[in-house]
Amino acid sequence: MWEADKDDLFGDAAEGRAAHTAGPRSVTGELTADDLEVDRTLRPKTLDDYCGQERVRENLRVLIQAAKERNEPLDHVIFSGPPGLGKTTLAGIVANEMGAKLHTTSGPAIERTGDLAAILTNLEEGDVLFVDEIHRLNHQVEEVLYPAMEDFFLDIVIGKGPAARSIRLDVPRFTLIGATTRTGLLTGPLRDRFGISYRLDYYSVEELARIVTRSAGILGVDIDEQGALEIASRSRGTPRLANRLLKRVRDYAQVKAEGSITWDVAAEALGFFEIDEMGLDWMDVKILTALAKTFRGRPVGLTTIASAVGEDPSTLEDVYEPYLLQKGLIIRTPQGRQATPLAFEHLGIVPPPTK
Repeated sequence: MWEADKDDLFGDAAEGRAAHTAGPRSVTGELTADDLEVDRTLRPKTLDDYCGQERVRENLRVLIQAAKERNEPLDHVIFSGPPGLGKTTLAGIVANEMGAKLHTTSGPAIERTGDLAAILTNLEEGDVLFVDEIHRLNHQVEEVLYPAMEDFFLDIVIGKGPAARSIRLDVPRFTLIGATTRTGLLTGPLRDRFGISYRLDYYSVEELARIVTRSAGILGVDIDEQGALEIASRSRGTPRLANRLLKRVRDYAQVKAEGSITWDVAAEALGFFEIDEMGLDWMDVKILTALAKTFRGRPVGLTTIASAVGEDPSTLEDVYEPYLLQKGLIIRTPQGRQATPLAFEHLGIVPPPTK
């Protein structure tokens, strides 16, 4: 139950509709409007078109079929995992497979309880509400969300003191799909209200190659199997990056290789754009070089590394570090981050003598 003055309630609701209509806020701000439109075009619309995440896909197929046979909305779903693995795409697929309308917003966009009330009361029976970055919902908004998820109503107190009165707003039965890159930041009560929970894993090179081939067909790009595998092998196990690299290789091939992407063309293009054989970009190499050459393999604190490479510490920790850890190029120690022997080997730098 939450309190609101009548004027505040409808003011919040109006702003909530605006936030909802605007959709999720950009996290990185790197993509242009054209890039976003192309990304939407490349996204699969059905489970049959979706490549990878076989366990999740087949589980969803069964759950969706069962819900449709009972003529009920699907239970609430939470997708977690690193950025770019298909959480938003899966939300769209669930809505399409259920024959439901998809409403998209994000945790940071729902600033007040009135914003959430506006969104929920505008839903229709069976609709799917997708909330990206759901771990960034504030506490008051979460409290309003709980009864809406469980019992499909909102309790509202209008006014204060003796004149206060309580009203209950019914909410259509809907499916909430949440996406998070930081599962540990989800509160226990919110996490427990999702009946279906999946963590998405990184994709294999073969799965990414199928995605690249499919995307190339949609974009009208001529690509052979080895060219697709080369792009896939440098995509960090992430479909979003695979499609982004495909578009850059397409541009290179258009200018330098008459538009056709072979292994040679893909390798030349990715080298031209400073993506090496392990999928490391120039910033990854800069981080490793600082650890291996500047600091001679000694453990270094995150803020010190950030100062050395001219990047924000949180960006290093959230964007670059996970892949470097996954590939065994750096390790975390109580004293700080440290380059591994594999990092020295990859950079061609002789490691310092051990004491």
